[in-house]
Amino acid sequence: MTTPGKDRPLRIGIVTVSDRASRGIYEDKGGPAIQAELERIVTSPWEPVVRVIPDDLDGIVATLTELADGEGCDLIVTTGGTGPAPRDVTPEATERVCQKMMPGFGELMRTVSLTVVPTAILSRQTAGIRGTSLIVNLPGKPSAIHDCLMAVFPAIPYCLDLIGGAWIDTDPAVCKAFRPKS
Repeated sequence: MTTPGKDRPLRIGIVTVSDRASRGIYEDKGGPAIQAELERIVTSPWEPVVRVIPDDLDGIVATLTELADGEGCDLIVTTGGTGPAPRDVTPEATERVCQKMMPGFGELMRTVSLTVVPTAILSRQTAGIRGTSLIVNLPGKPSAIHDCLMAVFPAIPYCLDLIGGAWIDTDPAVCKAFRPKS
């Protein structure tokens, strides 16, 4: 008997949502920070699918849809666009493309972030499921990316198991994945 999801490679979408980074005015630090964290955490073979796009609702919707449906990404991690500013629309785009929202991810990320900075209450991170893809919105600051990803990642492999995504193994010395014993 094979374990579902172990028969195919893991693909992870990494999306930076930033007007300035997408135009080359600002160096993208969020996307590379996500990739570096994932390289530390994930021990399964995986392939990053990277995008740097502007803060545009329709463009974010199109990118998330393409990564989930066209590129077959099991996990899509975004950075940027989660604040209260008028152009911050990543959570709205995520809600638009997902069949199920997973509010516990955002709740945990804000809780962890509030121990560091009181303005974390302004962040609107969320997560949701589109088909067999889990989409997780992270903040834009690399240190916050680390804190939030370390907080929620233990639940990500089992979530992917439940929705039919690819199998993820983690380095337990960095981040121990939780899977209930069967």
